[in-house]
Amino acid sequence: MTTPQEKAAAARKAAEDAARVAAEAMAAAEAAEQEAAAASATPATDSQPAAEGSESDSAGEESASNPTASGAAAQIAEGYAFSGPALELGTVMVDGVADPGARVRIPLRMMNRHGLVAGATGTGKTKTLQGIAEHLSRAGVPVVMADVKGDLSGLSEPGGDTEKIRARAAETGATDWAPGAFPTEFVSLGTGGIGVPIRATITSFGPILLSKVLGLNDTQESTLGLIFHWADQRGLALLDLKDLRAVITHLTSPEGKEDLKGIGGVSSQTAGVILRSLVNLEADGGDTFFGEPELDPADLLRTAGGLGVITLFELGQQAARPALFSTFLMWVLADLFQTLPEVGDVDKPKLVFIFDEAHLLFAEASKAFLQQVEQTVKLIRSKGVGVFFCTQLPTDIPNPVLSQLGARVQHALRAFTPDDQKALSKTVRTYPKSSVYDLEEALTSLGTGEAIVTVLSETGAPTPVAWTKIAPPRSLMDTIGDEAIKSKALSSALQGRYGQSIDRESAYEMLLASVAAAEPVPESTPAPGRSTAQQDEDSAAERIMANPAVKSFLRSAASAAGREISRSIFGTRRR
Repeated sequence: MTTPQEKAAAARKAAEDAARVAAEAMAAAEAAEQEAAAASATPATDSQPAAEGSESDSAGEESASNPTASGAAAQIAEGYAFSGPALELGTVMVDGVADPGARVRIPLRMMNRHGLVAGATGTGKTKTLQGIAEHLSRAGVPVVMADVKGDLSGLSEPGGDTEKIRARAAETGATDWAPGAFPTEFVSLGTGGIGVPIRATITSFGPILLSKVLGLNDTQESTLGLIFHWADQRGLALLDLKDLRAVITHLTSPEGKEDLKGIGGVSSQTAGVILRSLVNLEADGGDTFFGEPELDPADLLRTAGGLGVITLFELGQQAARPALFSTFLMWVLADLFQTLPEVGDVDKPKLVFIFDEAHLLFAEASKAFLQQVEQTVKLIRSKGVGVFFCTQLPTDIPNPVLSQLGARVQHALRAFTPDDQKALSKTVRTYPKSSVYDLEEALTSLGTGEAIVTVLSETGAPTPVAWTKIAPPRSLMDTIGDEAIKSKALSSALQGRYGQSIDRESAYEMLLASVAAAEPVPESTPAPGRSTAQQDEDSAAERIMANPAVKSFLRSAASAAGREISRSIFGTRRR
């Protein structure tokens, strides 16, 4: 039991403690008041360092409030500090703040190591492609792009000069930004579009690519390859759809049964399926694409005034067959592979090829097709050609092809479904590890015009992952309209070369002539007015042509001519 004396001692001690705490609080308050008075007596200009430039003011303020973010951005930017020329993508962002001094770049000499631009609809992929094409053109590198939606035609006109665009340019480190236009060619797949018509011959296109267009299975694809081989051996040029249709019609006719048997392993039923697929393709307008004059790859490798020419391919009337469009672009790439010389590692690529909507290229593709795409992407680097695929999900690209893509520009992904979540997880695993970002969260949090980037450095090593604010294009970020495109196409130098179709003698006419020659011809009386000498000359020519030795020589020559149509990648013709 506590005595009164103990209670009094405890109360006295508590009072002393309270007095001590009050005294300390009073002293702290007086010190704070003195510090505030001293700060108010100092001029504001002396308390802050002078700004080095208007573009870095906001970044300096953010750095002062968040020094960790500034340090992380600078550390990431060190991985993009290349000694040679490079494409400027934008600037590093950390915690939602873009640092104009922390630049994200792609070495120009590594653009032939290929790349991927991916992201959900509306996240800014098209504008990123537009900016990449502009930088390449300014570096004197020609570009080939698929303009599936017509959004890229603005490359031919200067962009708008607004305060908003200027502010974004300053924020992304593009201090020299100014509106500008770039030399642009507008071409269409076939004769039904608004651009210069571009065609390919059936012989040049080859059986593997044509099977992809026709939607044939593996058995039908191999059968088509045998039919091409038969036509090649007989010197029958397959220039357009009616040529191939005539060959298959001949092989499935009573007169062609022996030829069909000679091919080996080809059933008339399978040949009939291929024939029906050709008829459907022709009904959908495919006959406007196959024919002559055929595209010369050299017309894609041009510069104008020191700027690389950007060639935009639009679908034309092939919108109902997007697989034909993407497969045609693959044919162009294969043709370039066959015609361009080996150059090895170069300071800048000779051409950069951009596949938009790349998932169309790989959807329902045969094993042979995928193998040839993989081989092309692997080997065309040594020809000085870079290939960029643009699609919504990285998983749209087969793994063997994806592994060849050195640059990765990943815009926002959406994870609404379990499949989306699985694709997100797979995407995260393909990036180098980052101590700055939670990549799974970052990929779903990116704003429009922002991307997660990693590229190959000049030494071939992956750069640090950078959350990047993409710089705005200099050209018009909108379509220029169909009428303007038509006008530019009609005034193009390519119009004179490809504007008019040519239908020269080929398999259709040759087979038609052979059928006519097989029919019995009634004896005709000598034409009135012809001299006996002229008749004797005709008889001598007929005797020469009937000579077995001459016939054997002509057959050998025709067979040799047929064998000259050798085939390489995708079964396409060697030029």
